[in-house]
Amino acid sequence: MAHETHDAIVIGAGVIGCSVANALAADGRSVVVVERGAGAGCGSTSASSAVIRYNYSTRVGVAVAWESAQAWTEWASFAGPDDAGLARFIRTGGLTLESPEQDFDRVASLFADVGVPYEIWDAAAIRQRMPMIDPGRHHPPKALEDARFWDDADGVLRGLWTPDSGFVDDPQLAAHNLMAAAVRNGATFLFRNGVTRIERDGDRVTGVLCEDGSVLSARAVVNVAGPHSAVINRMAGVETDFSVRTRPMRQEVHEVRAPDGYGQDGPGPLVADMDLGVYFRGTPGGGLLIGGMEPECDPLEWLDDADDYDPQPTKPRFDAQVIRTARRLPDLGVVDRPRGIAGVYDVSDDWIPIYDRTSLDGYYVAIGTSGNQFKNAPVVGGMLAAIVDASENGRDHDADPVHHVLPRTGLEVNLGHYSRNRVIEPSSTSFTVMG
Repeated sequence: MAHETHDAIVIGAGVIGCSVANALAADGRSVVVVERGAGAGCGSTSASSAVIRYNYSTRVGVAVAWESAQAWTEWASFAGPDDAGLARFIRTGGLTLESPEQDFDRVASLFADVGVPYEIWDAAAIRQRMPMIDPGRHHPPKALEDARFWDDADGVLRGLWTPDSGFVDDPQLAAHNLMAAAVRNGATFLFRNGVTRIERDGDRVTGVLCEDGSVLSARAVVNVAGPHSAVINRMAGVETDFSVRTRPMRQEVHEVRAPDGYGQDGPGPLVADMDLGVYFRGTPGGGLLIGGMEPECDPLEWLDDADDYDPQPTKPRFDAQVIRTARRLPDLGVVDRPRGIAGVYDVSDDWIPIYDRTSLDGYYVAIGTSGNQFKNAPVVGGMLAAIVDASENGRDHDADPVHHVLPRTGLEVNLGHYSRNRVIEPSSTSFTVMG
């Protein structure tokens, strides 16, 4: 039986896992990444809409997203060379329409505080700047079967325009870019080799047992297993340590042809529309990517087994999302056959990720990313490395949370925001699966 010793083991090679591995390796640690899939970013990352936006209800959420945008803007220098090519951040601008689910004025004040450029558009400005958009108010979102679905608009909406929003053109390639950076920093990746046991000595993690029978030893183990994170936590015996839990959820994203005029010189802008319960953005090929924002009228599709799900889009979900979008984009053509993808996300109780230590010394988590943390991948690695550094040097991150200075913007964030034992505040929830 092979036996290797490292400083840190990272479980999972999605975009977040590769970021964590890169940050830990850049600090001089010997790092090994164990991934059950065939390559970096082959799981949830590959199903991401890869949206880059800043509309969160907390200062930490806005600050981390804005910091990450600076890294995406400088991706070639941040991630470095990769023989596979480099992912691209395509800036389209983004419009967030007002909704009772998120405090419009609070988000605007957070943008001003953090330094995110924005404009407030009234309905007249929306019609002038984005004439393909109908700014009518339809809240709350309704199921297609609801007799009120086709009711006329009840008033009009304002919107927050952020010119620096957009998307990353290839999320799986972005994960590969971070893997390449981690490898240059000395990290090793083991693919098609899952974890079957977390090794421990009393209250201290000592490593993992892999599917191929090999034992990897390390003082630090980081669970970044995405939808399988709860399974790994049960292996570690730490699941009762969390007041915020995670579980896998199936989600669909659909693609149709964008209406004429949606994006004059490239892909059309991102629109976050909680009023109708959808988001949409253009694609480089002239399409329109459409996803849902989990309105109350749509049942959530929780999974008992993250590996047991239908990977094909379904017509009821396709119809609901695309027809809602057609109410916002009257010139959108609605087709009969679903086109898109289905993926599985690791969703926390409040849709905010858990980046934290645990009750098992040396065992850390970067989980519950809920489909909305792709945009923050460049920054998460450094935040998790800061928690590992402090904890391994004796700091009690639970009682004395680490404060981390974001290197590009200089903003300081309290990493206790991502605690596994935080109090869930309804007003702090983030938009869900938007990148």
